[in-house]
Amino acid sequence: MRKRIAVMVAFVFGFLMLFVFGGKLAPVQGQPQSSDTAARLPDKGGQEQSGQYEVVRDWPKALTALPGHEKWTWGSPEGIFAENPNRIYVVERGELPFLTRMKNTPIPQFGPSLSFPVNQAPMRNASQGPVAAAPGEGGTGETPGGPGFLGKDGIDYRWEHVFLILDREGNIVENLSQWDKMFKRPHAVYINPYDPEKHVWVVEDARCQVYEFTNDGKKLVMTLGTANEPGADAKHFNRPTFLAWLPDGTMFVADGYNGTRVAKFDKSGEFLLDWGKKGDLGKETRPGYFNSVHGIAVDPVTRRVFVNDRENHRIQVFDENGKYLDEWRTGDPPSHVYSIYIGADHRYLWGADSGTWKMIKWDLNGKFQYSFGYQGDAPGAFWGVHQFSVDQDGNLYVAEVSAGRVQKFRPMQGADPAKLIGKPEYVAWKD
Repeated sequence: MRKRIAVMVAFVFGFLMLFVFGGKLAPVQGQPQSSDTAARLPDKGGQEQSGQYEVVRDWPKALTALPGHEKWTWGSPEGIFAENPNRIYVVERGELPFLTRMKNTPIPQFGPSLSFPVNQAPMRNASQGPVAAAPGEGGTGETPGGPGFLGKDGIDYRWEHVFLILDREGNIVENLSQWDKMFKRPHAVYINPYDPEKHVWVVEDARCQVYEFTNDGKKLVMTLGTANEPGADAKHFNRPTFLAWLPDGTMFVADGYNGTRVAKFDKSGEFLLDWGKKGDLGKETRPGYFNSVHGIAVDPVTRRVFVNDRENHRIQVFDENGKYLDEWRTGDPPSHVYSIYIGADHRYLWGADSGTWKMIKWDLNGKFQYSFGYQGDAPGAFWGVHQFSVDQDGNLYVAEVSAGRVQKFRPMQGADPAKLIGKPEYVAWKD
């Protein structure tokens, strides 16, 4: 009898210990157990201004710290992709002069009650103006290259640090400057998640091309499109923007700013087919018509293709051969989604909205789930998130064309996984 009671007491004691300490044994997705420095969600008060992430301060390292760059800073970063937490690719439109925020000064010559810079607003949009975005400025409908060459290299901008690799601390570990002259407006950077060689892809919208490099960035493996010749066939793009892949290596090109189609290629780069027609800018509702094909993602399970029809404020959904299936609106203006993404959970689509300054989550049927973010140039704010990426630890990276910077965020301790952007598909490699 005593032995039976002792066993029961031991069992109850073990159960109570499991109940008390069990919740402390398993970290939240994306949180290493040793992450003692990570911010915690507050017990009271606060807002989800940056969602359930904390910004990593002083990441990346300032360009002004580099010898000979004391007066220069990041230009307009358009693309970012994390191969892993210690290897992050960035493409940007050169460098801009470093500026400190000026004292707010009335400018009545331009109008009553006007001043510059406006209080509580960013001082400079790194992606606008013939000088600030030089070379290669130009929006939807404009000729590749645009009026960017009105600026002077070395004064208004410097065409340096265009294609970079950063480490986990934000140091530039590789400046792939040998390709600077080939780029005019690098738009996005990727690694195909199904490629065991981890080749790096860069979309060059102004020259109407897509480039494939070796993983170290030193060798150009393949070029799609004809340089400086806009078009819409097997050999031509009209300012392409983003890429997406299926598990068999099939690639889809969003084409693009001036183009109004999706182009499909096989794993060898052979053109297969395309779809899409030019729509009524800002008003289009017809299936398969586009204005600024600016963002694309695929669901590898159903092989559905999600296309960001940016200027018409909607996501259109197709099968892999261009058959229209579904759509939803991203929001009314000023909603202006730049890029979209589906993580390895294959259940949700995230979008970066430069009009509302938020990261937005929908399910794959278009039902709104969650959003976070606010406008500004303070650390942790968003201004023009153009491409975003997530690494294996759950860290979020954003390239902001308007703010002229890239940022890194880490999940807070205790973060709700449903409020974190899911980790990406990593089929061909694990590190």
